[in-house]
Amino acid sequence: MNPKLFCGRSNPKFGQAVADYLGIELGKRTIKPFSDGELWVRFDENVRGEDVFIIQSTDPPATNMMELLLMLDAAKRASARRVTAVVPYYGYARQDRKDQPRVPISAKLFADLIQTAGADRVVSMDLHSSQIQGYFNIPFDHLYSKKVLVGAIKNLEMEDMVVLAPDIGSVPMSRSYAKLLDATLAIIDKRRPGHNEAEVMHLIGKVGAKNILIMDDMVDTAGTMVAAAKKAKEMSAITVNAAVTHGVLSGPAIERLRTAPIDRILITDTINIPAEKQMDKLITVSVAPVFGEAIKRIHNEESISVLFEL
Repeated sequence: MNPKLFCGRSNPKFGQAVADYLGIELGKRTIKPFSDGELWVRFDENVRGEDVFIIQSTDPPATNMMELLLMLDAAKRASARRVTAVVPYYGYARQDRKDQPRVPISAKLFADLIQTAGADRVVSMDLHSSQIQGYFNIPFDHLYSKKVLVGAIKNLEMEDMVVLAPDIGSVPMSRSYAKLLDATLAIIDKRRPGHNEAEVMHLIGKVGAKNILIMDDMVDTAGTMVAAAKKAKEMSAITVNAAVTHGVLSGPAIERLRTAPIDRILITDTINIPAEKQMDKLITVSVAPVFGEAIKRIHNEESISVLFEL
């Protein structure tokens, strides 16, 4: 028996791509707002006793998060045998600790909400903070985009490559890519004067006369990426390219990237990027096969460790 696959409205193209990989149809559901903005959710087919997977990235607006919670609750109350939340992009992941007085740990609150809504399992990709897995008391499968990004990077055919970590937090990810791509590693030391602001302080490593690859788990306002690219160019880098998993692309991101000294940007489809945000230098790499294979293996009670092998 096939799994039941449903998709919210945050990224329907991605949901369809996962369904195509699995060779099944997306489940029918109705989601509509009332005049006051409240959401109404209904599954338009029977899910009693079924293995249900609900795909929904939780990028802004907050409606996407509420939509996921309502779909989880609806599936659980409709007597689904198991409900898995497939969250390609886990929102609020940057708020994973209490680093100032009187602030919430939003990533933990979101984890509690997902479990309370009825999820029996969660699948996500490239969390901003890996420790978020520990916020859950249910199985959590953390997938990695490197399964497809490494091949896409190799297709760029860059010689003398240096993987540049745009901040200290991205060093572990950048180091793993540098090892897989047989490249050297450089690190940007930056500080944040304010929210969504980045200022380069130092560059650790050699980037002159090299092809640079900036690696990060997400690009939001693109301040960090653009600052790193400009610094690399100042130090005589031949080309500057970037590869990121989650394209949040909020605020001034698109304008910054259009004018930035970046030749190509590889980005996955965990978040839907509308037509008005597309540009020639943006290359989309689909991770739908990774999620599709994970869903198939979870449904068949098989190991998913093969997804971590390159």
